[in-house]
Amino acid sequence: MSGRRWTQGNDLTLLENGEEFFPAVFADIRSARDCVLIETFIWFDDPIGRELQAALLDARKRGVRVKVAVDGFGSAPMSDAMVQELREAGVELLVYDPQRTFMGLQPNLFRRLHRKITVVDSAVAYIGGINYSLEHVREFGALSKQDYAVRIRGPLVADIEAQCLLDPPRQRRFWQRFVGWLKRRDEPVPTDHHDAQAMFIWRDNQDYPRAIEAVYRQAIRQARRHLVIANAYFFPGYGFLRELRRAAQRGVRVQLILQGEPDKAYVRTAASTLYDYLLNAGVEVWEYRERPLHGKVAVMDDDWATIGSSNLDPFSLSLNLEANVVVRDASFKRELGAKLQRLLDQHCVRLQREDVPRQRGWRQIIRWLVFHILRKFPQWARWIPAHSRPLQPSGYQGLVPRWQGDQRSPSASGNTARE
Repeated sequence: MSGRRWTQGNDLTLLENGEEFFPAVFADIRSARDCVLIETFIWFDDPIGRELQAALLDARKRGVRVKVAVDGFGSAPMSDAMVQELREAGVELLVYDPQRTFMGLQPNLFRRLHRKITVVDSAVAYIGGINYSLEHVREFGALSKQDYAVRIRGPLVADIEAQCLLDPPRQRRFWQRFVGWLKRRDEPVPTDHHDAQAMFIWRDNQDYPRAIEAVYRQAIRQARRHLVIANAYFFPGYGFLRELRRAAQRGVRVQLILQGEPDKAYVRTAASTLYDYLLNAGVEVWEYRERPLHGKVAVMDDDWATIGSSNLDPFSLSLNLEANVVVRDASFKRELGAKLQRLLDQHCVRLQREDVPRQRGWRQIIRWLVFHILRKFPQWARWIPAHSRPLQPSGYQGLVPRWQGDQRSPSASGNTARE
């Protein structure tokens, strides 16, 4: 885990869903005095997206430097007018791997910028699974997403900012770092989770291709009593599943919260192929059935927790740019654990052995093949070409290049990316 470090003295605020996340992050952006940095997979031209736009435009009027990186696949539906207005205001808008559509389809499916990071004035950072779109608030309807994020103040903010694609350390001036330090000293503490120990981890396609999976597997090996994993897209490799089996066999209560009402039907279909193995291993499988689960969080024993953007599927673990925060703090773990317990008690159904067909004969052969294909996927993924120039400035004709006449909206873009 070279390049990672535990930091002490962080103040953490757990945020559940867009109803808690958006008011907090927009308030910080509106009070920004120096710089706003954002990385996001999705930024849609909807009420939430336009509120973010208004906050950033207002920040630019105050002379605040604003840099935003969006994914060329996830945020492709952003309107031309929205992009032009941002650029004319002086917002530095970058696109990760912009590609032309072909017959209404987007070819740039693999190796996405899937991180969700916001840093304001080098003093506060947000990280989690929530995109800038209406899908994350109840107003969206039955398909609104259940998700989590964390607001961070303290030394961890510098680590997050330093690794942000938008602002590598060599480009930051001494006075900017000094101003950020002064602001961190002067601001009041907004949370009960004082002095938390935390570490920022990220997955990339060069130096840290297995970093997030390694942290998860280490936590599973260290678990002694109880482990809860809530993850929207669950389809890990054989090694990860084996760690879960071994934890259950040594007496750890392992609970998985997975999608029972998924936003995409294939999500549950894929995960369900693992149910027989998991139940045979003594792992509890719970399906969240109130609405789509979009969270990527876990808690373990007394004081360990993680929250971020990484799903537990081949895309997040082997291809996408992801970012998580790992926390060692009993208070934060209790709060997140209590929220997950509420899901288990009120909105989840536990699958029993009789609910899942046993995989014998040809089913067993298919399961064996799937396990070993997954085990080798990280090696095979290296053959999928990486992007040589992934971040590019947006153009006035739109966020990404388009064939003439190709006008898209969030509801008709053909965008089916994992979020």
